[in-house]
Amino acid sequence: MANTFIHRTPSSASNRRTWTWSAWIKRSGLTSSSNGHTLWETEGSNGGDNFIFQIKGSNDTLHLHTYGNDVFTTTRKLRDTAAWYHVVLAMDTTQGTAANRIKLYLNGELQTYSAAANFPSQNFEFGINKNHKHCIGSHGTNANYYFDGLMSHIHFCDGSALAPTVFGSVDSTTGEWKINTAPSFTPGTNGYTVLKDGNTITDQSANSNNFTSSGAGVTNTKDCPDNNFATWNPLLIYVSEIPTFSEGNTKVSPTGNSSRNYAISTIAMPRTGKWYSEFKKLQNDNVMHIGILDTEIATARFQANAYVKDNAGGIVYDSRNGTITGNNSIQQSGLASSGNGDIIGLAIDMDSSLFYVYKNGTLLNTSGTGVNFSSFITGSYVAFFVGDGSSSGYDSCQANFGNGYFGTSAVSSAGTNASNNGIFEYNVPSGYTALSTKGLNL
Repeated sequence: MANTFIHRTPSSASNRRTWTWSAWIKRSGLTSSSNGHTLWETEGSNGGDNFIFQIKGSNDTLHLHTYGNDVFTTTRKLRDTAAWYHVVLAMDTTQGTAANRIKLYLNGELQTYSAAANFPSQNFEFGINKNHKHCIGSHGTNANYYFDGLMSHIHFCDGSALAPTVFGSVDSTTGEWKINTAPSFTPGTNGYTVLKDGNTITDQSANSNNFTSSGAGVTNTKDCPDNNFATWNPLLIYVSEIPTFSEGNTKVSPTGNSSRNYAISTIAMPRTGKWYSEFKKLQNDNVMHIGILDTEIATARFQANAYVKDNAGGIVYDSRNGTITGNNSIQQSGLASSGNGDIIGLAIDMDSSLFYVYKNGTLLNTSGTGVNFSSFITGSYVAFFVGDGSSSGYDSCQANFGNGYFGTSAVSSAGTNASNNGIFEYNVPSGYTALSTKGLNL
C-alpha cells in the first residue's frame, strides 16, 4: 500500500459513539515522517470529524488525533518489519468512566499511553460513521501520509465495542497471538469486512459496504497473518550504504556502486528441511550474487557496522560468470550466466547441506550435483542473501519467497508445488517448500 489506499463514503450516518475497528498490518519500512503513516482516517475540518489513526513517523508509536487535538500515543513501538501486528481500536463514548471510552489493543494486549490520554467527553461523537469519506491506508488527500506495508482482515463493527478475542486468540502451544480467520460479530449498518480473502475490497459481510481503490491498486499476496512469508530485511543492513527496499520489501536496489549494499531475508532456515525461493534479476549491468548466509555472521557484522562478504560464511551463485562461490573459493564453475529478467531459483537442502541453482526452471548445477556447504557454514540458522563481492555494485532484485508475485506482477504461470505452501513461477523441486511460518511447521 505504499502509494495506494482504499476508501468509501457511507450513504448515511450511523452510530458515532460506539464501534470497533480491527486490522492486521505488516510494516515494510520505518521511514521517518512528521506526517505519520495512516491506518484509518476520516476527512473533516473541525472537532472530531478529522479523525486520524496512524503510526507516528517520528517514533513508530500508535497515535490518534482529531482536528487540533491529540487523543493518545502508545508507549509500545511497532518496529518489527518481519511481523504481522493485530490492532483493535474499540470506542464507546457512552461509558461513564473516561478511560473506558477508548481501548486500544495490540496483539490482544490493552495498550498504555506515553502521556495522559485526552479521552473524549461522555457521548462525544467522532467523525467515524458520519456520511463523509473514510480512508484506509492514507490520509486521503495527502499522499505523504500513506501506510507503507501490508494490511489484511480489516473488520469494522458499527454499534459495539468488541474485545480483541473476537478477532484473535493466544496459541496454546507457542503463546503467540494468532488470527481468527472467521470472526463472528454483527457488523451493523456501516460495518464491513475487506481484504479478508486475497485483495478483495468488496465487503465480505452481508452489508455490501464496498470500498474503492485509489493509486496503484491493491496487490494480492500469499503473505498473511496466518502464514507469514520471508521478505528482505531492511533492519539488518550495513548502515553506511543503505539499499532501497520497496514493494513490500520484496525488491531491493543498491545505492551506488559498492559491495557494501546487501540484504538478507527476515526469516532464517534452520539446519533441517528443504527450502526454495525465486529471485528475478532486473538489470544487466553488474554482478549479482544470490545465495545464503550464516545469520550469526550477518548479525555480528551488522552490530559492528561492517559490510558482509558473501563468500565468508555463505555460498552464492554469481550471475555474471556462472560460478558458485563459497569459503573464499569457487566451488563449482561452468554454469550458465543470467541476465535482465531471468528468474534464479535456489533450492537449499539443509538436511544434506546442499546448494542448487535453477535458471528459468532449469537446474544449472554441473552434473546436477548440489554444492556441499557443511564445512564452511556452521551456524544454526541461514538466511537468503543478495549482494556483490566486488566494488561494481549489484543489480536490483525482486524476490518471490512464495507470495506469488514479483513486485506487483503475479507469476505468469504457477509451477507445481507438492507442499502447497507458496506460489512460484516454476516447478518446486520435490520435497522443498517456501520459507514461511507454515513452511517451518510442515
